[in-house]
Amino acid sequence: MSKLIVKPEATPDREGVVLSVTPESAGWTYVGFQVIRLEEGQELIRDTGDQENCLVLLSGRADVATKHEAWEGIGGRMSVFEKIPPYSVYVPSDDRWKVKALTEVELAVCAAPGRGTYPARLIAPDRVGVEMRGYGNIERRIHNILPEQEAADSLLVVEVFTPNGHWSSYPPHKHDRDALPEESFLEETYYYHVQPAHGFALQRVYTDDRSLDETLVVGDGQTVLVPKGYHPVCAPPGYEVYYLNVMAGPTRTWKFHNDPEHAWLMTKPSDK
Repeated sequence: MSKLIVKPEATPDREGVVLSVTPESAGWTYVGFQVIRLEEGQELIRDTGDQENCLVLLSGRADVATKHEAWEGIGGRMSVFEKIPPYSVYVPSDDRWKVKALTEVELAVCAAPGRGTYPARLIAPDRVGVEMRGYGNIERRIHNILPEQEAADSLLVVEVFTPNGHWSSYPPHKHDRDALPEESFLEETYYYHVQPAHGFALQRVYTDDRSLDETLVVGDGQTVLVPKGYHPVCAPPGYEVYYLNVMAGPTRTWKFHNDPEHAWLMTKPSDK
């Protein structure tokens, strides 16, 4: 199996962790990511240390508290495929958070270096920007959970719904050079769900010189690491594909570069 794919564990550990990506395990510098599954009534407490966190309630309801704030009974969907924006909580570095599951919960913990600049806050569904991007069979639904217009030190977090038979992260683009204003360097993870769950997604990760050139078959609950290169996604006919993106780098801005061979796809047929 490709080293770019991280599979979940069959059984959660004592904290409920089923999948974990650290800068050390990924061989990079900025992005950390975990998926945690909590049983009803289970609690989890974490110190953020030098990392800021974005806690995304992928499914289920929970009470969430930090050192200075608390939110009770948050969480509005039982499956990501309800396609309503999630509840999330931003937690700065040098803080502590506690999650108590009120139902079964699938929690994504997104992490990156923090400076303690901004206080903890709830990101309610009405604070999540929703947009349709692309056209035809490259149209997909975007939930901007923590975009660069919203306060954070490092993290960028977004979720994407790709209809069956469609492509997303398309035309192929990359963000692997610290060359602003044209392009920013951002590490990225893709956390997948597929409906029906026995299906799969396809993702290609490749560089201009093809020193990295992999086509990945990704299953439900798996994560793909994108350290560099272009990274388009395909949802096969019959299967809807969801993914949660976490990005971070030296500068908190998303400036991407389209593959020149495919950049012409940015022009809608009606615009020609």
